[in-house]
Amino acid sequence: MTEAILPPLIEQMLQPGFYPHAVTEPIELIQTHISYVLLTGDYAYKLKKPVNFGFLDFSTLEKRQHFCHEELRLNQRAAGELYLEVLPVTLVGEQYHLGETSEPVEYVLKMCQFPQELLFSTLFEQGKLDETQLEELGGVVAQYHAQAQTNDYISSFGEVLQVRAAFDENYEQTQKYIGSPQTQAQFAETKQYTDKFFAERPELFVSRIQNRYIRECHGDLHLKNIALWHDKIMLFDCIEFNEPFRFVDVMYDVAFAVMDLEARQRKDLGNAFLNAYIEQTGDWEGLQVLPLYLSRQAYVRAKVTSFLLDDASVPQTVKEEATKTAANYYKQAWEYTQPKQGQLILMSGLSGSGKSTTAKYLARQLNAIHIRSDAVRKHLGGIALKERGGDDLYTPEMTQKTYARLLNLGIILASQGFSVILDAKYDQQPLRQEAIAQAEKHQIPLKIIYCTAPLEVLQERLINRTNDIADATVNLLESQIKQSEPFSDTEKSYVQIWDTTQSQQAQLTQIIRQ
Repeated sequence: MTEAILPPLIEQMLQPGFYPHAVTEPIELIQTHISYVLLTGDYAYKLKKPVNFGFLDFSTLEKRQHFCHEELRLNQRAAGELYLEVLPVTLVGEQYHLGETSEPVEYVLKMCQFPQELLFSTLFEQGKLDETQLEELGGVVAQYHAQAQTNDYISSFGEVLQVRAAFDENYEQTQKYIGSPQTQAQFAETKQYTDKFFAERPELFVSRIQNRYIRECHGDLHLKNIALWHDKIMLFDCIEFNEPFRFVDVMYDVAFAVMDLEARQRKDLGNAFLNAYIEQTGDWEGLQVLPLYLSRQAYVRAKVTSFLLDDASVPQTVKEEATKTAANYYKQAWEYTQPKQGQLILMSGLSGSGKSTTAKYLARQLNAIHIRSDAVRKHLGGIALKERGGDDLYTPEMTQKTYARLLNLGIILASQGFSVILDAKYDQQPLRQEAIAQAEKHQIPLKIIYCTAPLEVLQERLINRTNDIADATVNLLESQIKQSEPFSDTEKSYVQIWDTTQSQQAQLTQIIRQ
C-alpha cells in the first residue's frame, strides 16, 4: 500500500527546525477528515484542511483564517489555558515560516499539548472515572451553559423547522444502510417517534426558546472532548464551523455526554452527570426533550460510522467492526424512542435519616431523576444551592410552594416515562396524600421509601454534615419528631421501610421485586 503524500507545509512541520522552540522527536502527526494536528511536545499545532463538506467549508484561506479565530474564541470559554493563539504561516522561496515575514499562505492554531491519558475517554477506559468526577462535570457544564451567549438570532435555531431539519437529513442519509447495520423496523420506529414528537409537541420547543435555553453551546460534548488537566475539567474542541450544530438547546449538549456514557454501558455514570447538571440549573422541565436528543446523538454516531462502509480505502476488517459499532448505535437510538413506564418514589424521613444518600443510590440503580426539595426550594428562592437560606426560605408558604413544584415536576416527568425520586421529608399526611391522589389520577405507580436510623445516628450525621445544599441542623430534630405524622392505613400499602444503617443492595432487591 503506497504511503499518503503529505502537503509540503505538513512535511516541513514534521521537522524540528520549523519551530522557534524545542520539540520532542519524532513530531507526531494526527489526521482527521478536516484537520492536521502536529504534536511537538509542549505545544500542538492545528491546521484546517481546504475541504468543503457543505455543513463545513474551509475551502479558502480567508475561511480557514476565520474559523481558526472562531475556534480560538469559542474554546476560550471552557479551555482557555489550552488554546493560545492563531499564527500565520508565510512562504519564502520554498521554505515555510511560522509568523509574519510576508503575505500569509496558511493559518495555524497553537495550543498547549496535554497527555492523551488525561482525556475522559482514556480515563474511562482505564477505570479511573467515577461518580464524583461525573457530578463535578455536571457542575462544569451547568456553569458553561449559564455563561453561554444567547439572543433572538441564536434562539431562532430552536424553532421546530430548524431543529427537525438535522433529523430529516440524518434519515435521508442513512436509508441506504437499512438491511445492513440498520433494520427496517428500527428505522421506521425511530423516525416515527421523532416525526410525532415534532408534530405533537410544538409548545415544548416554544417554551425552550422563551426560557432562553437555546444557547451557543459546545455542540460535540462527548468524552473525547473533555479533559482533566491540572486538576481542572476542560471542555474543548467545540463546534466552530457550523451554527446549527452549536446554536442548540442546552439539552443537546447534555444528551451527547449521557448517550456516550450509556453507549459505554455505564448508565450509572450518565445518571450521576445528568442529575448533578439538572440540580445545578433547575431545568427539570428540559428533561422532556432529552429522549429526543439522546436518540439524535446516538443516530448521528451510527450515521458517521456507517459512512466508513462506503469508503473504498477502508480495509474489510475495519468495515466489519464499523458495521457492528453502527448497529449498536442504531439500536441505542431506537431504544431511546421506545415507550417506558414512569414511576414516582417519595422519600420520607427525618433530617439525617439518609434520604438523599438512599435516593442517590436508587437513582443510579434505576436510572431515575433525583429531585431534592432543598434544590427546588433554593431555585424558587433565587439563591445559590450552597448558600444558606434565611428564615424567608422556610416559611409555611415557601414550604407549600416547594412541595407543589416538586410534585408537579414528578407528575410531568413520570407521565413521560421517567422514574422520578422526590427527595423530601414528606412527614405530613396531606403532602403524602396529595402525591398519592395525583399518581392515581395519572395512573403512575408510586412507592414511599421511609428512611430510618437510631436517633443518635441522625444527630451524628447532622453534626458532621458538610458541603451539602441541605440547611437542616441537629437542633431542628426535636421539632421534626413532634411534627411528623404517622402513616395512615391507606398510606401503609405504599410504604417500604429502609434502614439506612443496613445493606443498601439487599433492600434494593426487595424494592425492585415489589
